[in-house]
Amino acid sequence: MKLLQMLPEAPPAHMLALALNAGLCMGLVSRGSLELLAGKSVALEASDLGTRVRVAYDGERFRAQAGGASAGPADLTIRSTSAGFLSLALRREDPDTLFFTRRLVMTGDTELGLVVKNALDAIDWSRLPLPRRPAAP
Repeated sequence: MKLLQMLPEAPPAHMLALALNAGLCMGLVSRGSLELLAGKSVALEASDLGTRVRVAYDGERFRAQAGGASAGPADLTIRSTSAGFLSLALRREDPDTLFFTRRLVMTGDTELGLVVKNALDAIDWSRLPLPRRPAAP
């Protein structure tokens, strides 16, 4: 795990920004639901891996943001284990359950935390293209 802590933050932050922007383009989340997030930064920390990624939303798209001491604190930090984030991403557990069982911790601007939580709840998963299955013989 020490190796992961030594890796630069930028590549995974760029990948996260790319994935979030793809979701916006596909209409999984409406830009209007993210209005309060404009000009703000969000950091995701995987506590078991010792890793952190940070993105900022400019009102149109997400961008990777440099962390480090010179960048100052993120407006919102969401911390969980990698298993917690995976459960959230796969919709095995909802954000409220993870939060109230203290497996998901939010620090910083709590109003932004609610914006992120509501955006997660509002994702229109039916717009996500499903892999095609081969036709039966």
